Amino acid sequence: MKRSLLALALLAAPMLACGSSTPEVQNPDETATETTTTTNAAPTAAPAAPTATPEATKEPSPEELKKQKAAQELAADRAKWEAEAKAEDTRFTPEIKAEAKKLAEKKHASLDAALKEILAGKHRVPKNVERDKHRHPQETLKFFGLTPKMTVLEYGPGEGWWTELLAPTLAAQGKLLVTTTDPKGPPEARSTFYAQRLSRFLERSPELYGKVEKIVIDPKNPKFGLENKVDLVIVMRSMHGLHRDKLLPGFLSEVFTALKPGGVLGVEQHRAKPDADPDKSAPQGYLPEAFVIKQAEAAGFKLEGKSEVNANPKDTKDHPEGVWTLPPTLELGEKDKDKYMAIGESDRMTLKFVKPKK
Repeated sequence: MKRSLLALALLAAPMLACGSSTPEVQNPDETATETTTTTNAAPTAAPAAPTATPEATKEPSPEELKKQKAAQELAADRAKWEAEAKAEDTRFTPEIKAEAKKLAEKKHASLDAALKEILAGKHRVPKNVERDKHRHPQETLKFFGLTPKMTVLEYGPGEGWWTELLAPTLAAQGKLLVTTTDPKGPPEARSTFYAQRLSRFLERSPELYGKVEKIVIDPKNPKFGLENKVDLVIVMRSMHGLHRDKLLPGFLSEVFTALKPGGVLGVEQHRAKPDADPDKSAPQGYLPEAFVIKQAEAAGFKLEGKSEVNANPKDTKDHPEGVWTLPPTLELGEKDKDKYMAIGESDRMTLKFVKPKK
């Protein structure tokens, strides 16, 4: 009996040494190998779960969030522009190009004669035509003293609203220069996008814009490389940005240098309330009129005249998104759209400065 109990104990020992859990079903040869090699080994630890690195869990900084938002907005603007540009390319038929060629080749007797045809031209972007009632192009350019034989510098042409009027007016007898940033700049920069947009606009119609001369500038330090070469410089709704970026005095000095003696600086600018602080109103798109005059006079200009052709007393100048709350931008979208459409485009000063003759 004792011998039987001893035999049973000897048979059970290997099983107890492997633990009490049920073994997995394996190939018999593999089981035999594991029994002889791992019976007395410590159990293998399970792989540790990956731990998140500080970079993975770190919240983006306000500056990073700002950059992300800017990149998203730029991508959206690019997509919108591409769609509009393709539609405009399609609209620009051979018939429209032929008409544009005639406009550009014609030696217009006067500004009125030129603009009578050009304002009605089919080359104009349809949405631009819709803004004529707000922009008053004929009255504004006449106030500045534009003639078809002038050399004109357009600062910050944007999407070409004024360019499509100036280029055919000046093509046959005058000259148009426009500033632009570098179209080959960093792709994430808005200045690059704006330059590419302008280039495509000009390239769409060589008949109209083939003689337009582009002056590439650094937006942080605009230099024209001109001296006593220009009859008229027009600056449309841009001075708030120049002041905001602390560039206005240097810019006005550059304009003064570029103009011939007796040359004209024509300014159209969103007008702030008279007592507004320029440092606070500029980011909203507005500047006080007296401030603009003072800055121009400090650069050596003489105020020749004021016009209220672009005035709008309905503009209260206190909108949630600044001047961009109003049309055509309508930054708030459909929110209170009827209200802002009823106001119309901004209240704007229209000023004529002259570089004194020596």
